Amino acid sequence: MFRPFDAVLIISFGGPQGPADVRPFLANVLRGRRVPPERIEVVAHHYDLFDGVSPLTELTRRQAAGIAERLRRDGLALPVFVGMRNWHPYLADTLETLADQGLRRAIGVITAAQRSYSSCLQYKENVLAARAELARRAKPDVEVTFIGDWHAHDGFIEANAAHAREAFARLPEALRDTARLVFTAHSIPVPMAEAYPYVQQLREGASQVAARLGAADWTLVYQSRSGRPQDPWLEPDICDYLRAERARGLEAAVLCPIGFVCDHIEVLYDLDIEAAGVAKDVGLAFARARTACSHPAFLDGLASLVRQTWERYARGRALQIVAAGDGPANRLRQGYGGPP
Repeated sequence: MFRPFDAVLIISFGGPQGPADVRPFLANVLRGRRVPPERIEVVAHHYDLFDGVSPLTELTRRQAAGIAERLRRDGLALPVFVGMRNWHPYLADTLETLADQGLRRAIGVITAAQRSYSSCLQYKENVLAARAELARRAKPDVEVTFIGDWHAHDGFIEANAAHAREAFARLPEALRDTARLVFTAHSIPVPMAEAYPYVQQLREGASQVAARLGAADWTLVYQSRSGRPQDPWLEPDICDYLRAERARGLEAAVLCPIGFVCDHIEVLYDLDIEAAGVAKDVGLAFARARTACSHPAFLDGLASLVRQTWERYARGRALQIVAAGDGPANRLRQGYGGPP
């Protein structure tokens, strides 16, 4: 039987795994960008609060294991690998492992639900760079074909709805019916947002989650902004929003980080520490929903998208996906580079 692919590659941001990793990791994230040293130290402190360990790597490995188990259960026994952009296991090293094992064609899964340069195209460029590095190492090439958009896939929507439902249940009973559902996502530069369907896809997914919960009162806000203060980025910021809405009479809010798929540092610090602190200061009842992460419906959904990609190319070899080397995406590169 023709096998169009022989592996799955899960692609993510990466994160430090101890105190000694934090500043080298941030140097990787910020390569090519001019960021004041004091700003780097502020972000490093966020990681220091968690002993220098980002849970993203372990959570991504769990996702990979969950996808592999589902594929095996359904008769599609593909090995699933993890490759990171900014820390170990680096993409080039993971692709070298595939090459050494005789694996030549992988289905790529980028762990970002909504499409922008920084959340999608940049990772595809990273994969191309990793493949070029294979050539420099005199290793066989590994082609990567990516699954399609999944911002509104039923598994992703169900996972977010289930976690938001749990968060509503943690609010005082008297406030649950009037609490606002506040979706959060990473802010990006406005020019980048204008060039990609990022906001549209966020709103589409959020509206489906809200509908599943029967929540008419919902909104979308942003967090984790980086870049120069004078540059326009998507707003409102979550902390500014909570202060302003509390002043207008809002009594309770449930935060649903629909723009993220793991409870990593940007979620743990920006929401559980910073936003939660603002809510406490202004007297706003507050609960934060978990990300989709390892929810069974979410992993079912990703596995189904892998199977769909397999089936799409089962009658012939998949064409390589090549990111353009010029154009608006590359001109926007300097706008965003990661967590700071």
